[in-house]
Amino acid sequence: MAETILCGDAREQLCTLAAESVHTCVTSPPYYGLRDYGTVGQIGAESSPEEYIAKLVDVFREVRRVLRMDGTLWVNIGDSYRGKNLLGVPWMLAFALRADGWYLRQDIIWNKTRCIPESVRDRCTKSHEYIFLLSKSDRYYFNGPAIREPVAESTIARMKQDIAHQKGSFRQPGKTNGPLKPGGDGKTRNKRSVWSLCPAYFKGAHCAVFPEKLVEPCILAGCPEGGMVLDPFAGSGTTGIVAKRLGRSFTGVEINPAYCEIAADRIAVS
Repeated sequence: MAETILCGDAREQLCTLAAESVHTCVTSPPYYGLRDYGTVGQIGAESSPEEYIAKLVDVFREVRRVLRMDGTLWVNIGDSYRGKNLLGVPWMLAFALRADGWYLRQDIIWNKTRCIPESVRDRCTKSHEYIFLLSKSDRYYFNGPAIREPVAESTIARMKQDIAHQKGSFRQPGKTNGPLKPGGDGKTRNKRSVWSLCPAYFKGAHCAVFPEKLVEPCILAGCPEGGMVLDPFAGSGTTGIVAKRLGRSFTGVEINPAYCEIAADRIAVS
């Protein structure tokens, strides 16, 4: 497997990649108006959310070009406020990408089990972000069995109950459904759309980075073993670390030279 970090603007570097050469793209773009990475041309420092969204649409249009026809895009993105108004940036991006030709397949909630405290008194503390699954075509690679999740023992026991003879089970005389039966092997179930994970921290880069456990199901479901994973906003290289561990090749793009070095070093020693 090969791992490559391209240093530069994503809109320029993606143009150097061959068309339909990537199986899946897993990424978390810089959030709007939240952090200055000190790099000329960085995305996230635009004067308006609309300008920010337009730049991201340009990047992901190039991502769509390099994706295989059965390829997928997984985008993790958070929201921000302007005064008292929640901007709704994640859904602005999702709808803009759909309008640009992507299939918007699913919204996934990342429930942060340990979120950053907020000193607010007039709303709840924000403890979630979105992950959007998009595809290039209506038929795409998705390895659902690779990310099935365990069924609780209590659920397995409940499914074995004979509901026809339970008190309060109103059935027509002589009619029964018998024991409930879970789908699949009875021990696992199709992965749900709320993922409860603790944010990851890496002192050498962002205060909070992409958790590996967040990236893992995206790669397992979206890319076959030996395939190519792309991250146009590679940051400190977490997507590349997971791709390498799972036996996939990786290409990352990062505009900040310091982060390019960090990502390359972290992937090399992983």
